[in-house]
Amino acid sequence: MIGAGLAGVRAAAELRAQGYEGRLTLLGAEEGPPYDRPPLSKRVLLAGGEPDLIDPAWLEGVDLRTGVTVTAVRPGMLASTAGDEPWDGLVLAVGALPRRLAGSDGGAYVLRTAADAVRLRAALVPGAHVVVVGAGWIGAEVATAAAHRGCTVTVLEAGVAPLVTALGPTAGGWTVPWYAEAGVTLRTGAAVAGVDSRGVGLAGGGRVDADVVVEAVGVRPQLDWLAGSGIEVDPASGGVVVDEAARSTLPGVVAVGDCAARWSPRTGRRVRTEHWDDALRAPTVAAATLLGTPAVYDPVPYVWSEQFGRYLQWVGWRSDGPAVRRGDPAAPTGWAAGWLDSAGRLTGLLTVDRQKDAMQARRVVDAGRVVDPDRLADPDVPIRSL
Repeated sequence: MIGAGLAGVRAAAELRAQGYEGRLTLLGAEEGPPYDRPPLSKRVLLAGGEPDLIDPAWLEGVDLRTGVTVTAVRPGMLASTAGDEPWDGLVLAVGALPRRLAGSDGGAYVLRTAADAVRLRAALVPGAHVVVVGAGWIGAEVATAAAHRGCTVTVLEAGVAPLVTALGPTAGGWTVPWYAEAGVTLRTGAAVAGVDSRGVGLAGGGRVDADVVVEAVGVRPQLDWLAGSGIEVDPASGGVVVDEAARSTLPGVVAVGDCAARWSPRTGRRVRTEHWDDALRAPTVAAATLLGTPAVYDPVPYVWSEQFGRYLQWVGWRSDGPAVRRGDPAAPTGWAAGWLDSAGRLTGLLTVDRQKDAMQARRVVDAGRVVDPDRLADPDVPIRSL
């Protein structure tokens, strides 16, 4: 296994659980024991806690080697900073790295590793002016933590609304008031021309100075080291091309987690998800594939986020149609928004402080059920009854 995050650790655990008794080696580029990433932008930044270590029981009987970077893969052999390593089966679980903006001098903060989180947390001191570039899932969570820690926060978003890529402009727009409530300045349509450690230059002219700048514009796998390996990389998403059983184009190699661009029979396209839930579940199928009993991995995507005192859950995909609002975003109680495809099937649901809705919607989306949009819009009607 290459990559000692959740996906790599789970792959090792699943191989053991499914009866593999041979040698297992797990190589991780970071130093220290494997840990979970979601708490980094939540508990570690917000509350000052420490990273959550992954259950060490999942590593029983595994040769874990940290601080090792793989530099090339060939059939039956890989090269690393610790020397060559033979392999009979290989799991790619190398995750992804933060995107850096064109014009960035590398002086801004990013948030991906535990070291990133600890370094950023130390900079979020009361009174510091923090500029966050990007109002996606991570940008919103970083802004939440910075405001909570007493910083003056400005968020610059190139799109017309927060979370516009995930939710579209209408539903993303329903989150705009949260920023003002938290004392955060949100500037949409603010394309960035350059970033350095002391501020941000805007594409339309002008500059926003800052004590702390955070680039939160997504992640992308860094897979240049796979060149010449026979493992195909999807040029659109940057992920390793795998089928619905997690098989890559090189026999004996599977890929899981953020680095995998898998074929989805459900949607008829290739998808690359960047969520904890995928890293947890995909290794079950990847391990089975390596052991000769491949299955289909094509789940309903799921992600959660904690922003400005609210708990968001997102299941499924956003179709082209407008969102069906379920409850009032301006009300003090929770609300949701759902998306239907052209056949009337529920394809995705965003919930805000309505956890039961999210759990039920995941099953409805998975089953491909047609729903009544008028009943979906009624927050008193259980999702499961639609």
